[in-house]
Amino acid sequence: MDSLTNSLDDVSADSCADYPDRASAMEVRLQAQEDEITLLKSSLADALRRIHVHDQLLPLLKQQLIAVNPGAARVLNQAYSDGCAGSRRLSSSSTSDGIHLPAAASQLSDSILHNSNGPMGPPMSTRLQSRPATLDKSTQTQTAMLFEDGEPDKVLLSREVQDLHLEDALPPGQPVLEEVQAKLRHDPGVEDEKEDEKHSRHEDKDPTWTSSVEETIQPTTVRCLQREDSRDGSCSPEGPSSAPASLKGSDQNLSSRAGPLSIIQERQKTLLRRNSEKLSYPEKQRKCLDKKAASSANLLARSPSLENRAKELITSAGSPGSRRGTYSQGQSIKMFIRGRPITMYVPSNIHNYEDLKMELPSERLVLDWVYGYRGRDCRDNLFFLPTGEAVYFIACVIVLYHINKRTQRHYLKHTDCVRCLTLHPDKVRVASGQTAGMDKDGKPLQSCVHIWDSNTLVTLQQIGLGTFQRGVGSLAFSFADSGAFLSVIDDSNEHMLSVWDCTKGTKQAEIKSTNEAVFAVGFSPTDSNIIVTCGKSHVYFWTLSAGQFTKKQGIFGKYKKPKFIQCFVFGLTGDVLTGDSEGNILTWGKSAADVKTLGKGAKETFQIMRQTRAHEGSVFTLCSLQGGALLSGGGKDRKIIRWSADLAPETECEIPERLGTVRTIAVVDEGEFLVGTTRNAILRGTFSDGFVAIVQGHVDEMWGLATHPSQNIFLTCGHDRQVCLWNTEDHSMDWCITLEEYGLCADFCPSGSVVSVGLSTGRWVVLDLLTKEVLSDSTDGNEQLSVMRYSPDGSFLAVGSHDNFIYIYSVTESGRCYSRLGKCNGHSSFITHLDWSKDGKYIMSNSGDYEILYWEIGDGCKLLRNRFESKDREWASYTCVLGFHVMGVWLEGSDGTDINALCRSHSERVVAVADDFCKVHLFQYPCPKLKAPSHKYEGHGSHVTNVRFTHNDSHLLSMGGKDTCILQWRVVRGGAGSSRERLPSASSTSTSSPEPAAS
Repeated sequence: MDSLTNSLDDVSADSCADYPDRASAMEVRLQAQEDEITLLKSSLADALRRIHVHDQLLPLLKQQLIAVNPGAARVLNQAYSDGCAGSRRLSSSSTSDGIHLPAAASQLSDSILHNSNGPMGPPMSTRLQSRPATLDKSTQTQTAMLFEDGEPDKVLLSREVQDLHLEDALPPGQPVLEEVQAKLRHDPGVEDEKEDEKHSRHEDKDPTWTSSVEETIQPTTVRCLQREDSRDGSCSPEGPSSAPASLKGSDQNLSSRAGPLSIIQERQKTLLRRNSEKLSYPEKQRKCLDKKAASSANLLARSPSLENRAKELITSAGSPGSRRGTYSQGQSIKMFIRGRPITMYVPSNIHNYEDLKMELPSERLVLDWVYGYRGRDCRDNLFFLPTGEAVYFIACVIVLYHINKRTQRHYLKHTDCVRCLTLHPDKVRVASGQTAGMDKDGKPLQSCVHIWDSNTLVTLQQIGLGTFQRGVGSLAFSFADSGAFLSVIDDSNEHMLSVWDCTKGTKQAEIKSTNEAVFAVGFSPTDSNIIVTCGKSHVYFWTLSAGQFTKKQGIFGKYKKPKFIQCFVFGLTGDVLTGDSEGNILTWGKSAADVKTLGKGAKETFQIMRQTRAHEGSVFTLCSLQGGALLSGGGKDRKIIRWSADLAPETECEIPERLGTVRTIAVVDEGEFLVGTTRNAILRGTFSDGFVAIVQGHVDEMWGLATHPSQNIFLTCGHDRQVCLWNTEDHSMDWCITLEEYGLCADFCPSGSVVSVGLSTGRWVVLDLLTKEVLSDSTDGNEQLSVMRYSPDGSFLAVGSHDNFIYIYSVTESGRCYSRLGKCNGHSSFITHLDWSKDGKYIMSNSGDYEILYWEIGDGCKLLRNRFESKDREWASYTCVLGFHVMGVWLEGSDGTDINALCRSHSERVVAVADDFCKVHLFQYPCPKLKAPSHKYEGHGSHVTNVRFTHNDSHLLSMGGKDTCILQWRVVRGGAGSSRERLPSASSTSTSSPEPAAS
């Protein structure tokens, strides 16, 4: 197998590495040249338009010259026939220099024009005065116009072109015909410019030929020029082979266009060149544009195909605008991400892009199931309700999971991650607090506490909106007064302690607690004016009186002060029991004032009455039982111990290592418990029967998501190095394995028997779904892999890497055997997404620099240069975030990283989008227009990293990043209502919270 792979790699290196490398380089250069031609389209249009105007004026000039000087007219015709042929080539060039004929720069001499036979006519005027050609802010350079070899009938045209006034070609006192004068004054496209500049011009009001780059070239203009060339018998266009190949040759063509007028002047008369644009760029930038113009002129003159390509670009290019996307004449659309233009070609079946209407899809999403639990960094967040439901949270969702019926309900009113939870003494009301978070512009959002009814999921009270800085860390209801008050610790630097009236929602008292971390807060069960807080190296006892707090610190005395006090409970006698990071349970009680040591006026203190060794490592949780018994959960030893009322150990059990350490405990009945762990699992069991996981999840950021092609299962992988297979019907985890490196992407083989997983080191493995055995282990490069995608028939596997390559493998034996065919080389940044065509012959790929490339796999991983040819290609899947069919999913001002993933449904009706702002969107498909409407769904508390439809489009899976949450949405077809409405589930398996009752 290894030798076969090596031999194929050698063949790949010979056949697919060298040629694609050169082809890719040529593609980049060709694209740059096409962009250059597009940028110069306005200059080209201007030059051709002015040439056309001048050609219309030449017959009038000839008539005027014949009327006043027949001899000069004959020389004019001879010189024009000699020099005009080269000048016609200008009609296909893209020069940015305009043709202008300014007034003479110096007084004409008294000499007359000669040919080989003698004088041609009377002397020209010696009274013509020098006048400035223009006061326009354009560059001006001059060169002399000389006769070649001393022969006056052969004109060596200068490198520059000047603005020539008609009066300069006439004898003294000869007026210009009004018809010609009127014709000269009429110059379409520049009248507005002249109007703007008329106050800044010289006193000399003689008309000049001017132009401005304001119009795009029209095909009729080109055809008109071609017809004039064919009608002019003395001047026929030269072939491309005779076109000049240098800047000098191109400029001589420009000069020859002025031949019939320049012949009138003497050899000492200078020519003046003037740019057609106003000086709106720095000098260096303008010179660069001049060089580009000349280069493009030569390029187009040599190749008719490039000339036609330029005309195509001119007619298909969109006009620049302030919007991120521009449309041009039904051929292509340009969208801009971070200033980079991305061209999208309109498919042939769309005849009028502007008439397309983007509507909300008829399909809706309803939250069906939530996978995971937040136990890794939260405490005391698991409770059991009399309804038989366990209450816990993950991301922005509070889950009510019936442990016997295996159904879920969801409270969805939080706008950011939930951080804490507490249960009211009536076992019905629940209080939950959230973090403040940030909006998409980086501005802090307001946090609050929600008090809601667990039976109806209706919000009863919203407390402290905007009061709690950064978020809410801990909550507790009072017990002595049946839960009339709520104590809150926020996440500010001072960890503000506040007490609120639950009925009125008003603040009763507030005080700064400490600058150290605070882990828990609670009321005394016998006195609502006594509150206890604990955290890093402290236990505080607070007394509330007349709206003022009095604080007393617990004194450790002779006992070692632990680094953290993790938790506490109240005993039957009113004593406080704490669990600390040293593994001890400390019993605290009041002590009389030590008058001997502290003197008169000393007050009673809270001191340690007893220390009990409980666990190795931290004691993370304590749970009171009826009769004074106690449960403790350990960290390092993963033990749950039952203690008698006098803290004598009675029984214990140990949870499996793969499920983590104990985080919190909730009592189901006298002998059954629920246990939340640090690895985001919830266990159910007894001391005698042990514990089994009823809720499981990932414990670190997730990116890889794949759905099975024919079964209701899906696979996930993430930074915790776990690869998990889930069942969407049973809402359970089928199996989970741990790899050596963390996984980032995955895909099922169409055969359905194996799945490939891409890892962070360039490795990728193929797993058997039944045995979990590793069937294949390969490495491509040394950077992380970002996408794995099988072709529709399963014969190829494409592996996208952060080393900018796409590696192509041949797949045999139903996905059990792999041999590398080659790699796609052409992207200039890391690969982000890719899709196969329905025939399995082509690939569309996106990269980190917002590039869209197309590849032909059957012909040696060939990069397709002409992206226009792929506009009508059908794709088996659509996960690329950049493309014509999904252009409308991008919001205005997106920076390119705002959308992490998308997925088209198998029915090709809708497309789901995972964005960077915790939202899941549902758009219609196709979605090619900007600002397309969508249904928006909340629930994630972090960037949504991936979305996938199940094989029959019955459900959509979305995966959060840092929130380690997987949400399963049921796709509901039809229906009405607001896109942001929380639709209740019609099924008994899942119910979401309705809208709050109107106040």
